[in-house]
Amino acid sequence: MNIELCWHGRGGQGVVTANEILAETAVREGNYVKAFPEFGPERMGAPIRAFTRISSDPIKVHSQVYAPDVVIVLDPTLVGKVKITAGLKKESVILANYPGTSAELQKALQTDVRCYAVDATRISTEEIGKPMANTSMLGALVKVSPMVSFSSLEDQMTTKFTGKLPDKVIVKNLSALKRAYTEVN
Repeated sequence: MNIELCWHGRGGQGVVTANEILAETAVREGNYVKAFPEFGPERMGAPIRAFTRISSDPIKVHSQVYAPDVVIVLDPTLVGKVKITAGLKKESVILANYPGTSAELQKALQTDVRCYAVDATRISTEEIGKPMANTSMLGALVKVSPMVSFSSLEDQMTTKFTGKLPDKVIVKNLSALKRAYTEVN
């Protein structure tokens, strides 16, 4: 396996946390990983990116991802505002937190690559009680591009949040993860 991802979101939305959880899960499954954010002195709410490389072989590339296999968009307001489709290959996939259908997302992005939409904001609001879409997006991600197992992802989320969040909040995040996995289209 060799997969490269580019994450788009806004400061404070949990892009970095989602990237870390995915990376930690991939390592737990025996893969090599490079995962890092790209941001400077941006303020809360400013557009940011993060990158992930997952491989069954050692990774020797240390730059940002220029030709992603998967693009994940956590903030639907970025659709049409940032260059989400930059560097995409014909076989690339876009997964977005988007209230419309996958076809509507594809049209909004003016792209021919496969697009998947999931209303992660709605899911997280209903399941967690606030519009924090990062854990929901992880569930949808492993459904559309199963680079790690869903059960490993659940285990890693539990491990990462234990001691940092109350148990009931962890359960709510796991519920959002499962629901997005089911609802992505």
